[in-house]
Amino acid sequence: MTNPTSTTGSSFVWTPSSAVVARAHLTHFMKQLGISKLEELHRRAADDIAWFSDAVYAYLGIRFSRPYSQVVDLSRGSAWPEWCLDGKLNIVETCLDQYIGTPTESTKALIWEAEDGKSGAYTYAELLEQVNRTANALRTLGLGKGDAIGLFMPMTPQVVIALLAIARIGGIILPLFSGYGSGAVAQRLTDAGAKALFTVDGFRRRGKNIVVKPIADEAASRVATLEHIIVLRYLALEIAMQEGRDYWWHELVPVQEDESTIADTAAEDILMILYTSGTSGRPKGTVHTHCGFPVKAAQDMAFGTDVHPGDLIYWMTDMGWMMGPWLVFGSLILGATMFIYDGAPDYPGPDRVWSMTAQHKISAFGLSPTFIRSLIPHGEEPIRAHDLSSLRLFASTGEPWNPKPWHWLFSNVGGGKLPIINYSGGTEIAGGILMGNPITALKATAFSGPCPGIDAVVLNEDGHPVRNQVGELAIRSPWLGMTRGFWKDPERYEQTYWSRYPELWVHGDWASVDDDNLWYIYGRSDDTIKIAGKRLGPAEVESILIEHSSIIEAAAIGIPDAIKGSNLVCFCVPISMENVPPGLEDELKALVASELGKPLAPKLIHFVRDFPKTRNAKVMRRVLRAAFLGEDPGDISSLVNPESLESISKMRSAET
Repeated sequence: MTNPTSTTGSSFVWTPSSAVVARAHLTHFMKQLGISKLEELHRRAADDIAWFSDAVYAYLGIRFSRPYSQVVDLSRGSAWPEWCLDGKLNIVETCLDQYIGTPTESTKALIWEAEDGKSGAYTYAELLEQVNRTANALRTLGLGKGDAIGLFMPMTPQVVIALLAIARIGGIILPLFSGYGSGAVAQRLTDAGAKALFTVDGFRRRGKNIVVKPIADEAASRVATLEHIIVLRYLALEIAMQEGRDYWWHELVPVQEDESTIADTAAEDILMILYTSGTSGRPKGTVHTHCGFPVKAAQDMAFGTDVHPGDLIYWMTDMGWMMGPWLVFGSLILGATMFIYDGAPDYPGPDRVWSMTAQHKISAFGLSPTFIRSLIPHGEEPIRAHDLSSLRLFASTGEPWNPKPWHWLFSNVGGGKLPIINYSGGTEIAGGILMGNPITALKATAFSGPCPGIDAVVLNEDGHPVRNQVGELAIRSPWLGMTRGFWKDPERYEQTYWSRYPELWVHGDWASVDDDNLWYIYGRSDDTIKIAGKRLGPAEVESILIEHSSIIEAAAIGIPDAIKGSNLVCFCVPISMENVPPGLEDELKALVASELGKPLAPKLIHFVRDFPKTRNAKVMRRVLRAAFLGEDPGDISSLVNPESLESISKMRSAET
């Protein structure tokens, strides 16, 4: 399978300056280890994961209340390593307590902005005080170590405070997407046996109030274990409160003491269950621990986006997506500042994020390719209106890049001077498998390589490593952030990742490595289309389609064909649905045929307003395909726009 999104063999477009290399965490880390080349670090880390992990804990200054006796025990096999044996660690001490009495306590830990323009900040000392009060509030409700507590809130400062307070008392954090319906919330709370839930009266999107508390109430009615709901009065809406179960944040939290004891947790005690959607059945609850997820997050933030104290990092995310907790834990462990925004990123205009960048002086900005594609039709004026000189780099995750939007961001926003740190992994990874970094020259759409400590490889159909060829992305040894399995479902975990090849994690992504050791991701391997025996990656087709000036986005799927096996069907978002140029469908078919050959030309091209997408802007091709074919789409609770499926379903029914 070839792919035009790969720039294998093309020239480098960004090279780090000597000052950037000298500043980099990665440079300092290697110097401490007596290593001069990144290739040597990768090799040594792959050969000895205990040595590498021990070095990461030391470099990041992770505070253990009792040191571990052994970094990792692999006696149960690669799928079930045990980390930090005999060690005790509550990650909140590293995130907050360690800074009290140091200059860092008076620096900003969190800056926030809401859609209506209100903003504020918390220093490290102020954030710890609020976390302590909230932890004490939870304890007054009888909550403590091992209790699962949900977070069903938008990106307010209180969701950060609540997350850290749950960890502080030794509870289990359950982040939930703020746009979920009651069924999705209830399913996850029930699965984890949650005892409490944080929520809000409502929040604002595009100037309209979205009422949340009734959704939480409906979910709570289905969860037998749920005893308490703590409600933030965010919009001052009139909502029902159930006596004995519901508590207002402003009545419960501020009256508590501003100091609290930190729970004595083992390093491998469960910190968080992050749910990720499956193709069928209940969502997968990925289990993460105190010495796992937060450390991997901080490692990737340090070595990839090179965040230091004084840097302000913003990632467009919801707390229900793994990048929410990733942002919190990573920035605090590094002593930096996180920025969170609650609102639509293009409201009231397409320059909203650039306005925030200029006002707050954001230095590292994480976004998605989908968001950039949505900005391109607005041109460069929204960018030129703001001073973006604070930016050092962009980062991106959620889906593969197509060349056109990548170059637009690099050239028009970054002026050809700022790297785009590509990042790909997953909820179960606790961060990245592949990532860019500040010391490696980059080509468009590429990754610098595997994250240090990830022994990644590209495999062909026979399970052999390949180069300059698209294959399955796999990992050959455990890493410290990996999920400790699926909640109460070890067999499903083993079947999902470890069943294809012995002792190999197969992630489900297509990838390749070029002669310059740069890596590329092409999307999910289960999205692959097979036409007359030829494997075709959706991104191959999509990159061709969006080169047309009339197309903003594209998605490709395969539908059954008795002769070819599959036929190619494409969905395109035009610049204007009301003014689709005559003959555009034929132009697009010819464009694909000229690039890939006539046998791979699309059978059908449909124009739509939007695709089914997750909260992190990932196009759900399996859901799109199921809607078009009239099949069961599986779990769609993570979609931000389920209404997009209705028009797609009608297209197929109209044809039949």
